[in-house]
Amino acid sequence: MTTSTAADPVPGGAARPMRADARRNYERLLVEARAAFAEHGTDALLEDIARRAGVGIGTLYRHFPNRHALMNAVFQDALESLLSRSRELASAEQPCAALVEWLRAVVTHAGEYRGVARALMSASHDASSALSQCSVPLREAGARLLARAQQAGTVRTDVSVADLMQLTNAIALAAEQAPTDPELADRLLTLTLRGLKP
Repeated sequence: MTTSTAADPVPGGAARPMRADARRNYERLLVEARAAFAEHGTDALLEDIARRAGVGIGTLYRHFPNRHALMNAVFQDALESLLSRSRELASAEQPCAALVEWLRAVVTHAGEYRGVARALMSASHDASSALSQCSVPLREAGARLLARAQQAGTVRTDVSVADLMQLTNAIALAAEQAPTDPELADRLLTLTLRGLKP
């Protein structure tokens, strides 16, 4: 399921541009969702997000049919940043170091909003979730970096990208539960990475 963005679908598969007022509502909803997720986590009340954006809950649901659709839209900037970084690292001289750097960036992203790691973990098993639009490209980007590190002989060949993505989300989730220990995520990632070596 996708979210409304620049255009609304019309019969025959074509798209028409979003009306100006609908575009303004969409943008306001995203701004308020980011603020609410930062303040209350991804479990923030959708009704509050709509109210803060100055629209009714029906307008929110017209743009974002469910919470995961809204989360997917909110995370697009971070997703593009992670995908862009993976492309930059794809030709790094040290494939294992490139993989490690990218995994650290994923953990940081997953820890940006409380609840993101848990939602991404569940979306990895649910292709119908709007959040799979985030998790699938991330998994594909990670798979390319992992394959290079494995071909270089610096990462065990029995390590899968699905395992790595679950581990990074689990680390972000653990760090979320220990906000007074800002170094926890890095320590856990370091321990995990030691187990990746042949």
